[in-house]
Amino acid sequence: MMTRRKAIKAVALTAGALAVAPSFVLGAAADSSASSSVYPFKVPELGYPYDALEPYIDAQTMQIHHDKHNGAYVENLNKALAQAPESIQKMSLEDLLLNLDKIPENIRTAVRNNAGGQYNHAFLWKILKKNEGGQPSGDLSQAIDATFGGYPAFQAKLSETATKVFGSGWAWLVTDGKKLAITTTPNQDCPISKPGDKETPIVGIDVWEHAYYLKYQNRRAEYVKAFWNVINWDYAAERYSGAAKQA
Repeated sequence: MMTRRKAIKAVALTAGALAVAPSFVLGAAADSSASSSVYPFKVPELGYPYDALEPYIDAQTMQIHHDKHNGAYVENLNKALAQAPESIQKMSLEDLLLNLDKIPENIRTAVRNNAGGQYNHAFLWKILKKNEGGQPSGDLSQAIDATFGGYPAFQAKLSETATKVFGSGWAWLVTDGKKLAITTTPNQDCPISKPGDKETPIVGIDVWEHAYYLKYQNRRAEYVKAFWNVINWDYAAERYSGAAKQA
């Protein structure tokens, strides 16, 4: 019987030889451009080699995660939108997620799942950068101190939240432009789709097994601990500053 680990490795083998850097035919740079782009969507570039986050996140995981998993969300999103009216096809990724009630019912679930997967991963590739234990600074650091009572308390709370997500999903540090909060979403649901005040992601930890299983197997807590060494705090600070200006 094939174990889960063997099955994931089998997927890796089908991807071909491990490249040193991602292909640049996959699409434009991620996050802000991905959020404002329209159908047909493309997989955002990583912007760095697959092995840039070693030893915390291995190169093979990054290649499969980016090329195969993010690629599948884009493929399935485009298939769903091919059936949609032109007015829906002209909506940006962010608009799709903010207006799910306007999506035709026959494709709404597919759009919710796959647009969320594209948005979440476009954000993830930008929030990853080896920092070797670095911490936030400036306004974001002050906001974390004011909200959580200091960086260690914040780190402990987000780690616990990520570790305890049931099944597949995400743990987030978000802001409504005024205050910070820690939250979770199941599957590929996105914070910006939640009812009420718009939540802007500042940090996101992907706890789907495909994000860590090759290296950490079932040891999610170990993966979450390692994740703190690959958070791009400069980008997180930019997100926080931008959200505060729009509040």
